[in-house]
Amino acid sequence: MAMATDTVTEEKAMVKSRKRNSFIILASTLLLTGCGNSNLEITQNDILEVARDDANATKKECSNVSIQEEKKYYIVSFDTNIGSYEYKIGKDGIIQERNYKRSNSDEEVSSTELVEEKKKETETKKEKKETTSFDENQQQAINAALANAGLGQEDVTDIGCTLDEATQQYTVTFTFQGTNNTSTVDAQSFVVLSTIMG
Repeated sequence: MAMATDTVTEEKAMVKSRKRNSFIILASTLLLTGCGNSNLEITQNDILEVARDDANATKKECSNVSIQEEKKYYIVSFDTNIGSYEYKIGKDGIIQERNYKRSNSDEEVSSTELVEEKKKETETKKEKKETTSFDENQQQAINAALANAGLGQEDVTDIGCTLDEATQQYTVTFTFQGTNNTSTVDAQSFVVLSTIMG
């Protein structure tokens, strides 16, 4: 009887110990979760460090440093021996805008301007793509090559299609996310015979 009572007492002690450990783990988790929900305070020094790091400039290389705090972002500007930088950096530390002006010229490079230029290039490419026309058989070969790649015609650029009379095979070329693709398609059955990427 004494042994059975000792065993029951030990089991109760172990259960209490487990409950206590579970409580400690739960409390620790709640504390950590609470810390994760609070907004991180990013200082002006942190913001300046983000800008300098992006510009690949050391503290010694920067002069005329200016930090202006706005409601939702900081405006950081400074000069280096190669040019002037101006940043719009969110309170979360993410760069929203960047402007760079070379010191030996009046040329200013802005990331927002670069985005606009890329949009214009894309629109020009779309216009070129729309003006290219293919005959019915070429279009069938293009459709087969795109279906084989799991893509639609709107997903790709620079589509080309030529027929090799000797082999009776179409060579379909297109670009998808910067990668050139070349497919060989049988001119009779429109079955894709091979595909080369790169």
